[in-house]
Amino acid sequence: MSNEVLGIVALGVLFVVIFIGFPIAFTLGTVALATGFIALGPVVFDLAVLQFHSVMKDTVLASVPFFLLMGFLLEQSQLVDRLFLGIQQLLAGVRGSLYLAVLITATIFAAATGIVGSSVTLLGVMAGPAMIRNNYDPKLSAGAITAGGTLGILIPPSVMLIVMGPVVGVPATDLFSAAILPGLLLSVIFTLWCLIRCWLNPSLGPPLPMDQRPASLGPVIKDLLLGVAPVVVVILSTLGVILAGIATPTDAGAVGCFATFILTVGSGRMNWAKLKRSAFQTLEVSSMILLLVAASNLFGAVFSRLGSAEFVAQILTSMSLPPTMMLIVILALIFVLGWPLEWVPIVLIVVPIVLPIVQAAGIDLIWFCTLVAVTLQTAWLSPPVALSAYFLRGVVPQWQLKDIYAGMVQFMLLQLVGVGLLLMFPRLATWLPTLN
Repeated sequence: MSNEVLGIVALGVLFVVIFIGFPIAFTLGTVALATGFIALGPVVFDLAVLQFHSVMKDTVLASVPFFLLMGFLLEQSQLVDRLFLGIQQLLAGVRGSLYLAVLITATIFAAATGIVGSSVTLLGVMAGPAMIRNNYDPKLSAGAITAGGTLGILIPPSVMLIVMGPVVGVPATDLFSAAILPGLLLSVIFTLWCLIRCWLNPSLGPPLPMDQRPASLGPVIKDLLLGVAPVVVVILSTLGVILAGIATPTDAGAVGCFATFILTVGSGRMNWAKLKRSAFQTLEVSSMILLLVAASNLFGAVFSRLGSAEFVAQILTSMSLPPTMMLIVILALIFVLGWPLEWVPIVLIVVPIVLPIVQAAGIDLIWFCTLVAVTLQTAWLSPPVALSAYFLRGVVPQWQLKDIYAGMVQFMLLQLVGVGLLLMFPRLATWLPTLN
């Protein structure tokens, strides 16, 4: 067996073992070391040391714990509750007002944290009981909450974009700029879908009854201001300084983390137990992500040394497809893989394999990364994995899993519409980075 074929076999073994349920990071490392030892000998251990050290020295990845801690602090302190309540009261007389409140809150919250799990859980806790109490459609409700929560993986500061940047060799700041308009576009598409469906069928989301509407706008405006202000401070202290070119993502993450800590403590809703829980969650998730990055770098290095990446690239380029059709094939592969897999192995394993093909076709890397990010968002909404479904089911047990899945599929199809628009109009992703 040639080294090139051995690398392909190792990739197949890797996906099979991951599908079975083995931990991804340890599976990556074990398969990489075993395959590398067979083909390269003991030198694979030196390669492992070099790859792990390269990850440890990457200053961009150091921003991951900062952005994660920001999200967990905001979740534990419940600062977003007043924002949701204010929007809900302001739109109380509108059909589908709770759907709108969820999606608007989710969009604003996504710009303050890049964690999908926290967003879905928080939105479910805030909106689920109100939707049940007002007889909102469970399917559309579940779809709005889970789809709104997934915006956190795309709208900066996105942890996925931070991880993807070094993989493709594009600055995270450019990916942040590129993801803003597509993220807002998806939010608008989701909102219009809910409005149109409620307009056609008012029973899906009736206006709130009079006893739940505010007597005056004063308290509503106060809740909105108190809800928006903390999030705006966090956004300006992180995303604002990054896009303005004042600080790197790591520096901005540290500043934003400090600002979030001061805000949560000053709100009076933070205590030692919540702070400790946030710190432990940050440590757990950060360790998982960084270990995955290091292990995938090792697998990618072995895969390339065997010549397998070039072998795959030659096969695909020999098909002589036009660049746009080649891009659609790659996105379709990523979309299918997103059903059984999370975004992490796809970004760290699949994207490096297809990257030479994308570069050879002359496809803009910023546009490509944005398309991949939007496509990967479907991994959170597509059964059977669909982690968002389990997050939501955990906080709103009254909704059946089949109804949650049915609602998520609606919004997954809407995301494909977003991918189509991004394919037709590349400037949606490439315009803002040119202004930096």
